[in-house]
Amino acid sequence: MKTMMQWHRAWRGLLLALLVLLGLGLAGAALAQADPEGEAATAVPALDADTWRQVRSGETGPNFRDSRANSDYNLINASGETWRQWRDRWISPFGLIAVGGMLAVIVLFYLIVGRKELSGPRTGRKLLRWPLVVRSLHWTVATLFIVLALSGLTLLYGKHVFRPLFGDAAWAGLMSTTKLLHNYLGPLFGLLLVVLLLRLLKHNLPKRHDFAWFRQGGGLVGKGHPDAGFANGGEKAWFWLLATVGLVVIASGLVLDFPNFAQSRDTMQWANLVHAVAALGLTAVALGHIYIGTIGSEGSLEGMTSGYVDETWAKDHHNLWYEEVKGEAIEERELSDDGPEAPGRAPSPRSG
Repeated sequence: MKTMMQWHRAWRGLLLALLVLLGLGLAGAALAQADPEGEAATAVPALDADTWRQVRSGETGPNFRDSRANSDYNLINASGETWRQWRDRWISPFGLIAVGGMLAVIVLFYLIVGRKELSGPRTGRKLLRWPLVVRSLHWTVATLFIVLALSGLTLLYGKHVFRPLFGDAAWAGLMSTTKLLHNYLGPLFGLLLVVLLLRLLKHNLPKRHDFAWFRQGGGLVGKGHPDAGFANGGEKAWFWLLATVGLVVIASGLVLDFPNFAQSRDTMQWANLVHAVAALGLTAVALGHIYIGTIGSEGSLEGMTSGYVDETWAKDHHNLWYEEVKGEAIEERELSDDGPEAPGRAPSPRSG
């Protein structure tokens, strides 16, 4: 019996010792996870300069691949550092200069030149300029553009603005929501923009009088307002900017939005830089378009809200178009409360 008790005590002591060793091991692992340096020293010993030089050299193999399946990239991706440098040293400052500079120019222009008023009193006779389908497309595309511009600016600069203000948790939630909005609304914006561009193409083909419009700065240089058809030179320039730079933004965005079509990491990095530069430039010019179409020019916004413009506005800004459609003017009091495309009133075939 005494021998049995001694064996029992010995087994209890051994078990206690094993439990203590196990506890110390778990504690060491926890400390290693809490301490990055300790974790690295535990998981990957002998991380010396020679090891990192070998990793950075471009050698591939089971010890130097990243975690993605079938990846041939190094653990250290030198092109990723190049992308980061371009983004931080060039793209971010360019965006601040382009968007901030345009805002400053608009404010100065408004303070110095002021709003473009009509040359005379309104006649009370209206011309249909934008049918309902065009206005619906325009406002949908414009709304998507604003949401995408704001979300894109948040993704680029949000870390420096919102993180210090609201803390890590709120900033992380904002970034996650912003990224989802940007990724899912982008393709929809691209599709509707193409539809809108095709719808307005016939009005934006270059004409000889457009060059005179630019020479006179849209009426800022010289006497009188330069000739303009349905779309003036400035509106045509905005159209073709959307049709070129806008399509670049869409194409590069789709490369980033759908990374499952075998594009490489380098391709996605270049697409990100092109997307950022084109989108920031387009956003800056869009601010000017928004200003001219709202507070910068009397009567301009009415055309895209009600569909109709006053005869005086048409003669001031689009005199050649006015001469074509002036016989179709309608008295303002005749317009139905149901809107410009009320039953029984067909829109002008030359409008929209």
